[in-house]
Amino acid sequence: MQQPKRLQRGDTIGIIAPASAPNQQALQASLSFLTQLGLRYEFGKTISSQYGYLSARDDVRRADVEDMFRRDDIAGIICACGGYGAARYVDELDFDIIRRHPKIFWGYSDITVLHQALMQRANLVTFHGPMLGSDIGKETFMLQSAAQFQQLFTPTTLTYDAQFAPGLSTITAGRATGKIVGGNLSLLASSVGTMYAPQTAGNILLIEDVNEPPYRIDGMLNQLRLARLFENINGVIIGDFANASPSPEKASLTLTEVFHHYFGTLGVPVLSGVKIGHCQPHFALPLGVEATLDATKQTIVITPGVR
Repeated sequence: MQQPKRLQRGDTIGIIAPASAPNQQALQASLSFLTQLGLRYEFGKTISSQYGYLSARDDVRRADVEDMFRRDDIAGIICACGGYGAARYVDELDFDIIRRHPKIFWGYSDITVLHQALMQRANLVTFHGPMLGSDIGKETFMLQSAAQFQQLFTPTTLTYDAQFAPGLSTITAGRATGKIVGGNLSLLASSVGTMYAPQTAGNILLIEDVNEPPYRIDGMLNQLRLARLFENINGVIIGDFANASPSPEKASLTLTEVFHHYFGTLGVPVLSGVKIGHCQPHFALPLGVEATLDATKQTIVITPGVR
C-alpha cells in the first residue's frame, strides 16, 4: 500500500463533489477551518453544479477526481459531501494517474466506493473522515472531530478507546491485527459481485450507516455473509448507525440482536459503538493500514496513514 505524502502548511487542497451536490451554505462555512489549518484550497468543477441527484454528469465527476490527482500543485483531496453516484463511473477511472500521483484522499459515506477502488486498483491508503459540507460547515461539528485532521500533517499512531466517546460494547472478546477495510455498509453491500467488493480475508472490517432500520441492516449483512465475506476475517469494527430505530408500528429485532446474530459466532474480535460515521464526534482513520483491534480492552490502535 502506498502512503500519501503528509501535508504542510501552505499546501493547496482540492475540494470536489464526486457524488451528490453539497449544501453550499455549509460548504462555504467550512472553508475557514481549512484556513485555520494553514491550507489553501481550490474548487473542482463539480462544486457549484448540479445534475439531478448528482453534482454533475458522470464524465465530469470522473474527470474532477482524475484532474485533482494529476495536478502536482494539489497536495490532497477532501470531498465536500457524499450522497449518491460515485459507483456510476468508478470502473472508468484512470488508476494509472492515481498510482503515479498518490496523495491524500479524504471522505466517507458514498465515498466508500472510491476508497475501495483506490485501495484495490491503486494500492493507495485513503482516509475515512468528516467532510466539508456534510460536517465541518455545520454548528454540530465538534472539536474532537476537528482534531482528527492533524494526522495528515504528522505521521501519527492513532488510538481509539472510551476516552474519545463512551458507549463501546464488546460483542466478541479477543485481539487481532490486520488492515482496516470497509466503510458505509450500504455501499459495501452494493459492491458484492464486483471487483470493488471489500477484501475482508485477513483484514479488519469497518461498517457504519445512517437512516437504515434493523431489517435493512440485517439484509445487507446477510448479503455479505452469503458472499462469504465473513470467512477468514480477522475482526470487525462496528461504527455508528444513526437513526436506526425500527418503526414503532412493526415488530422488530433490535440492532444489537442483529449484530450478535451475524458476528457473535465468527470467533473473531468484534467491537461495537465506535464513533465512526454519520455522527459527532467522528473519529477519522486511514484505510488500508495495519491496525490492532482489542475487543477485550476495547481499544483500536492504527498505524500512520501518511509518510
